[in-house]
Formats: sequence, structure tokens, C-alpha cells
Amino acid sequence: MVKPDLIIQGGTLLTMVEGEPPVRDATLLIQTGRIAGLMAPGDARPDFKGVQVLDATGTLVMPGLVNAHGHTAMTLFRGLADDLPLKQWLFEKIFPAEAKHLSEETVYWGALLGCLEMIASGTTTVSDGYFFQDATARAFQKAGIRALVAQGVIDFPAPGVPDPAQNLAVGKAFIERWDHVSDLIRPGLFCHSLTTCSDRTLQEAMAISRNFSLPLQVHLSETREEAEEVVRRSGERPVLHLARLGLLNQSLIAVHAVHLDDEEIRLLARHKVGIVHCPQSNMKLASGTARVAEMLKKELSVGLGTDGCASNNDLDLFKEMDTAAKLGKIATLDPVSTGAATVLKMATIGGAKVLGLDKEIGTLEVGKKADLITIDLNKPHLAPLYNPLSTIVYSASGSDVRDVIVNGKVLMKDRTFTGLDAKEVMAKVREISDRIRT
Repeated sequence: MVKPDLIIQGGTLLTMVEGEPPVRDATLLIQTGRIAGLMAPGDARPDFKGVQVLDATGTLVMPGLVNAHGHTAMTLFRGLADDLPLKQWLFEKIFPAEAKHLSEETVYWGALLGCLEMIASGTTTVSDGYFFQDATARAFQKAGIRALVAQGVIDFPAPGVPDPAQNLAVGKAFIERWDHVSDLIRPGLFCHSLTTCSDRTLQEAMAISRNFSLPLQVHLSETREEAEEVVRRSGERPVLHLARLGLLNQSLIAVHAVHLDDEEIRLLARHKVGIVHCPQSNMKLASGTARVAEMLKKELSVGLGTDGCASNNDLDLFKEMDTAAKLGKIATLDPVSTGAATVLKMATIGGAKVLGLDKEIGTLEVGKKADLITIDLNKPHLAPLYNPLSTIVYSASGSDVRDVIVNGKVLMKDRTFTGLDAKEVMAKVREISDRIRT
């Protein structure tokens, strides 16, 4: 047996592999960033002297959470413009604030603040779409978090891209700089929406993405007003319009997907488009409720996302899971709809599949990347433990995460960051927020 770099032992293991029950007092062997062995209590345990051991006794050990859609550096605008309709919030508050205050420096520190928040709440992988994405990629790389980092594409002047005619050239150059640079970072493109990107922009963005074998992200039918505007412009429902443009395929990640009719859901399923559900953002902006239960019945891959901190206002996927489960029941008036197991899959292997990473992360299996977290069960609100899945979704919160490991590297141990200086990051963000405030 190969000598591991790290041993995690003593916890209750939740692999998230279909049909596998929790394993008590399990041992995980991690070697060169991957899971090299999973051992049950009765298995013979070699004596690996000098190997780092993480005692997980009294915890749940599970895959790290996958935030399938976010705008991480928008931590800078948390609480800046609350309780507004989406269009007013976006065009009157957020776009002007981004135009004035975003830069390589501010995006870097805003993204690092988001990394602190995500690590502290058990997120090990994030899909991010924003501007000045070289800064975001550097922040993720420093933090040690796994990420799909997508350059934002929009057909009017944007932060870092004052000439809209250059939006795709900037995006392509970003992909070329970061493609295969890091085991943790994958580049990509993020088209803002069908109402802010022309048909030509959408088609060319997809062509670039497919040329590099990367996914293309787009906000789709987030509000009823947005969907109706697409119909007015094109004479077609948004998904049918994307189909006519040739954009429906496994490379497309459709975010929000709130206002879809039956035919649109069938089309998305037929073409295996990935869906990201952002329930808290949709609720806060009164965008509506996505038909997640019906999407899952059609075997669509659905992940879970927080969206940005300006419309959520946090990056805690535990809160997102709880909300998704309960909102799904309200939407269908069915208490069995979107149960704990379903929602936990969305936040782990489901999100990994949407991002095209399910062969590497999302479950704890030998050969997969060692991206995992432990949840401290020694909390009053987590006792007693009858069903680990229900406890995670309905009782736990991000603050219950004790340890975080990405690519075999410990990023947080006993609630203490091992690589980032939280005080430095928060001090820098306070300086930036003082400038924004004035």
C-alpha cells in the first residue's frame, strides 16, 4: 500500500455514493491530493509512522460542497442595495457601483473575503462569473479553493472591458492565460443574460467555450420580465430561442431557470443542459420559484448556487440547502418533494456534474480528488443523530464545519484557517468599503 500524506480517522463517513450507507469510525487515506483508500472499522490498518493524522471522532466526514454559481467578489456590495426589484437593483445600484469601484485590487480582496466565507462554511468548489477575473483566479489560487472562473461577457461597457466590441476577445485571452495553468483553476466564459448579450455574442461565446472544451454559463429566465423581453425581441420563449441559435448542449450551464414552461424543461433535458438553482437570491429579489422537482423528474442535472452576496446576502450553502428543500415543498405543496437526500446531492455530486467535474469530485471514492469537510456533531442543535442527511440539510449550518480539505491540503483545521490571514483580508475589505460608502 502506498504511504499516504494524510489520514482522516474516527468520523462517520458519508460518501454520497448512491446506495452507500454511512460508515461509522471510518478511515480515509489521502495521497498526492487524491483519496487512496477508504477503510471500515474491521479493516486491517497499517501503521504509517510520521504521517499527518486528522482525528475526525465526533464528526460527519463528507464531500466538500459545490457552489455552482456565484459572483464571489460581490462580497464588496453585501447589504449595499437591499429590498429592490431585480431590474432596479441591477441597473440603478449594482452596475453603477461596479463601474465606479471594481478594479484588479478590489476584486482580488473581495474574492479573498468570499473564499474565507466559503471555506468557513464548507464550500470546496465554486463556479464564479464576474469581471477582472485574473484577480479572482489569483485569489482562489492563494486560498486553495477549486474553481471554475468565468470572465463576464456583456454587450455594453463593463468593468475592465470599456469597449463592448472587445468583450469576447478579452474573454478568450483570459481563457488562454489560465487554461491548464493550475490543477485547481479552470477558466471559462459567463454571458450575463439573453437580454444583455446579442445572439452573435452568445453564439461566439459558445464557439470559444467548445473550442477549449469548457462550459459556458448564462443567466436564463431569472425573472418573468426578462423572459417576456426575450419573447418581444425574438418571438420565441428563451429556451426555444437558444435552441434556434444552436446553444443547447452539455456545454451550457443555465443559471436560475425560474420562468420555464413544460416544453422548455423538456428541451433542456433532451440536450442535457446543466441547471443551477439559486433559491435564496430568487426569493430575495422576488424573481419566482424554479420548477426544480419537475426538472429532476426529467433527469436534468441540477446544482445549487448562492449567487452573489449583494442578492443573497451570504455564501453559506447549508442555508441554501435548507431553503431549497423547503421552497420546493411549498412550490409543489408536497412534503416529499425535494427531500434532504435530493438537496444534498444538488450541493455535492449534482453541482459537480453540472460543472463537468463529477469524475473528480462530489463523492468520496478511491481515485477522486480529496475535497472533503468534517461537521462537528458535538452541538446541541445536531443531537440526536438519526438521519445524517436530514441533520445536514435541516439542522446544520456553515458554522458547524470544523475542518476543510481541498486537493488533499488542509485549508481549515478546528475552525482555524491554515493558509489565509483573515484579519488582513477583512482589514483590506473595510478600507474598500469605506471608499464605496463615501
